[in-house]
Amino acid sequence: MTLELIIFIASILFGALIYWRESHGNGLYRFFNKLMYSKELQMKSTDKTGFLYQQKFIIRLVFIGFLFIIGIIVTRFLIPIDIATISIFASMIVGTLVGTYLANFIFKSSEVIDEKSDSIEDMVHDTIEKGKDFIEDLKTKDSEEIVEEIKESPKVKGKSARERLKDKGYLK
Repeated sequence: MTLELIIFIASILFGALIYWRESHGNGLYRFFNKLMYSKELQMKSTDKTGFLYQQKFIIRLVFIGFLFIIGIIVTRFLIPIDIATISIFASMIVGTLVGTYLANFIFKSSEVIDEKSDSIEDMVHDTIEKGKDFIEDLKTKDSEEIVEEIKESPKVKGKSARERLKDKGYLK
């Protein structure tokens, strides 16, 4: 269990590293694209698509599974010890997928923050100013209401509670 957890965390980092690497350049994907497709069907030079970068879930799963199958086959021939079990294999694939989506989330959020940083600062200042205005309005309304209540409610002297009870005959 401990080995699987360590491999899972390492594969998350591996997935983030692969995703980051492909976001900066996709030379290997372009190479395979040129090998597989005719000139008309090849990807454009401005296309940034990679094996994992800007791909759908199923395609990512296929590429990651294929990568780890090749890695396990090579490991089996180099080291004849039975290290690559199915649970470790599944942990590596799931961890790498999680790492790619985590890296995607980090990249997207940093882009949004960079784009909106000036507008966010303006929104924060506007919100603070509106809050100050609201507090000032509350202070002035409260003081005006208190003054109005004091002016409006001069109490008329009536009978006290003791006198009313005497009138009803409850007290002597």
